[in-house]
Amino acid sequence: MIPEFHEIPAKDIMDKRVEDLPLIEKDASIDSVLSILTVDDHVWVVESKESRKLVGIITEHDILNIFSPTKKVSYFGLPDKKSLHYETFEKAEQIMSGNPVRCEPDEKVEDALNKMVFHRIRRIPVVENDEIIGEITLHHLIGEFYAFIKTSIKK
Repeated sequence: MIPEFHEIPAKDIMDKRVEDLPLIEKDASIDSVLSILTVDDHVWVVESKESRKLVGIITEHDILNIFSPTKKVSYFGLPDKKSLHYETFEKAEQIMSGNPVRCEPDEKVEDALNKMVFHRIRRIPVVENDEIIGEITLHHLIGEFYAFIKTSIKK
């Protein structure tokens, strides 16, 4: 069953609800980014919501790196924004990971999975002409594989 599942095109298995994807424009404020990350564990960064040209991703891990500075900060009393490097960042594009790993709509599930495993990522955007048209997450893949097994057993 797994070989058949691997042959499915990404466009047939991706989450197609683009309007539900966590998207934010690259010049959005950090406050906007944090607002989205209180609900989702990632946010795709786009040039503009009209074009949906994908330029980056911000994950909870990126925020953790801001909160956990590599250098010890010397201070007395409660930490201030500066000790958390908060003031250094004003816009989404300043904290995003640029040029995220991506897949094309016609790539097979196997190719998307290989990229996810190789790059140790839990989600991959499906991109056509540089615009995000969907995403494949590990959680989504598990659900799709379960549905695929159930459908295959009935045949």
